[in-house]
Amino acid sequence: MPLPQGMLLCLGMLLMTAGGVVALCVGLPNHSAELFIIGLFVGLGGVGLLVSGLCMTMKNLQVAVPGHFLLHPPTGTRFSPQQALAIQRRLDRIRREMSADSVSTRPEPEPSLPSTPPPWTMEPPPSYDTVMKSQEHSEQL
Repeated sequence: MPLPQGMLLCLGMLLMTAGGVVALCVGLPNHSAELFIIGLFVGLGGVGLLVSGLCMTMKNLQVAVPGHFLLHPPTGTRFSPQQALAIQRRLDRIRREMSADSVSTRPEPEPSLPSTPPPWTMEPPPSYDTVMKSQEHSEQL
């Protein structure tokens, strides 16, 4: 963090703490309205410095890294020119091998379906009357 933002943050926290101590620990127990008001204003000034320091820090962070953080690669993933060239050559070789495989290996055509279905070899199902008679017969037993 640069010096001005760090100084604002530290000074803001110091003034906020000092104002709180003066207002709450000295002003209230002694029933001194003047000390309470002075402590309150010093504390509010500390809050203002703290907020301005945080705003400056956040503004500088947004300028340093434009765009969303997910759109940028993590630190340390950049390759040297030699590594990038080696990776590109390897990817090109893999692409050539894949395209050569797809050209040399043709998929076998699916067998065509027969134009007429095969003849029915099973016997036809029994008629409704036959089934009903056999059920009545089995229920009587």
